[in-house]
Amino acid sequence: MTNKRENWLLFTLAGIQFTHILDFMIMMPLGPQFTRIFGINDAQFGLLVSAYTLAGGLSGLVASTFIERFGRKRMLLTLYTFFGLSALACALAPGYAALILARILAGIFGGVLSSLSQTIVGDVIPFENRGRAMGIVMSSFSVASVAGVPVGLWLAEHFGWHAPFFGIASLCAALGIFAALTMPALDEHLGRQSGTSALGRIKAVLADANHRRAFAFSAAMMLAGFTIIPYLAINLQYGIGLRSDQLPYVYLFGGVASLALARWFGRLTDRWGKVKSFRLLASAVIVPMFAVALLPYGTPLWVAIGVSTFFITCMSGRMIPGMAIVTSAGNPALRGTFMTLNASVQSAAMGFAALIGGHLIARTANGQVQDFWQAAAVGAAFSIAAVWLAGTLDLHASQAKKL
Repeated sequence: MTNKRENWLLFTLAGIQFTHILDFMIMMPLGPQFTRIFGINDAQFGLLVSAYTLAGGLSGLVASTFIERFGRKRMLLTLYTFFGLSALACALAPGYAALILARILAGIFGGVLSSLSQTIVGDVIPFENRGRAMGIVMSSFSVASVAGVPVGLWLAEHFGWHAPFFGIASLCAALGIFAALTMPALDEHLGRQSGTSALGRIKAVLADANHRRAFAFSAAMMLAGFTIIPYLAINLQYGIGLRSDQLPYVYLFGGVASLALARWFGRLTDRWGKVKSFRLLASAVIVPMFAVALLPYGTPLWVAIGVSTFFITCMSGRMIPGMAIVTSAGNPALRGTFMTLNASVQSAAMGFAALIGGHLIARTANGQVQDFWQAAAVGAAFSIAAVWLAGTLDLHASQAKKL
């Protein structure tokens, strides 16, 4: 694959990731609306978030039994079609219970999309360039923050919370057609798996001690962030005192900074090394973790934006070397199964982290958030664990096959 076609593929994957990430991200700043409209508490909102991730974890386990039997493109487009329909189901949900069911469906199909995109990167991008490639694909997180979340919040503010999900479903339809027309088949892995059963591949993945350490590393990364991230908007509005119309600015500035630095983080990962870069960013994020949790009520908007931007930038930035580490830790012959199981681990960790965070924070009699620092303390502990685990992994430095 030429550099031009390689970049074209990466930007296609980034577009698919954009809708998948936006679908997950938009739930969190909508937290204040959901708690008010549905009359639910923070723990029940945490269940709404974790329903997606726990379903994604379960679907990843199931997908690991058959993912290597199909071409990457065919699998990606099938999952993406059903994911788009799930987004439409969210848009049409009439209430809390129906929305939970729709989020479960979205998690079932969306949870595997991320791992499949990362598997494709591992299949076609050489080891020494994976940091740059992950920077492109994972810049979708920043674009979702810059464009997707503010627009989604604006739609929700003016047309109701259903509107952002109608928009996501429409984007899925357009991007799915584009991917079908432009992506190569990506089925070279099929020949390497002939004669190997799905159960045999899973056993082979789990038997590798390096894979088990990589799963622990992935779980620690997710637990570090998602005790805090789902409740950031709730804390900003009910703990710090921002208005609902000010929340889009937090995600806008955080996304702009993350997007501006994503490619630089990718190049830094390739130049400094994956482990060293991750350790730097995962350690740095602890500072804004506590800062965003300890801001007092009445904090000026510009201070809240500055601290939140620092937090969002470090949190998203550490994922670039982090996922480059995970992708490289997998045995290339088992990468599809490994990455799918890894997606299950990450989704489960995100779901449990959201549940933990929802039970750690509390509200005063007038609805003001308190004890958010406890969620930050748990996140910091897991971030430190991830920093240590990163150094225990063996990375496969073999060249990826050129297509």
